[in-house]
Amino acid sequence: MKAPLIFAAAVLLSAAGWSSSSAPAVAASAQQTTRSAAGNVEHGKYLATHVAMCIECHSPRDEGGTIIPGQEFTGASIPVQPLSDWATRAPRNRGLLGYDDRQAMRLLTEGAIARDGGQLKPPMPRFRMTNEDAMDVIAYLRSLH
Repeated sequence: MKAPLIFAAAVLLSAAGWSSSSAPAVAASAQQTTRSAAGNVEHGKYLATHVAMCIECHSPRDEGGTIIPGQEFTGASIPVQPLSDWATRAPRNRGLLGYDDRQAMRLLTEGAIARDGGQLKPPMPRFRMTNEDAMDVIAYLRSLH
């Protein structure tokens, strides 16, 4: 199954101090297509699905390991064998319910800080996104219902 391999890559990129600012640029036309008051939804979708790969852990899979269409970002069991102090489930992040914009920005720019100010458990990557990239991801996740 390729999900654990993708997941492992995401964790390694995070541990290495990866920032979404090092990701390849998205074509300007894609960035301009959908812009919310808070950020660029299309760029946020690109980041959440292809760069930060939030979709890989926060989406349920069928018995074949494929993400179930229409259920992306609704929460799921972590797709790898967790270590003893790791979370076993990735919560729903579709809509970012329970997070205000300040909390969501802190989560994505300061390294997996929970709503209450505590540190989220691994394997949640410690993202250090730029403010613009974080606003775009937030705009995208809030656009999902």
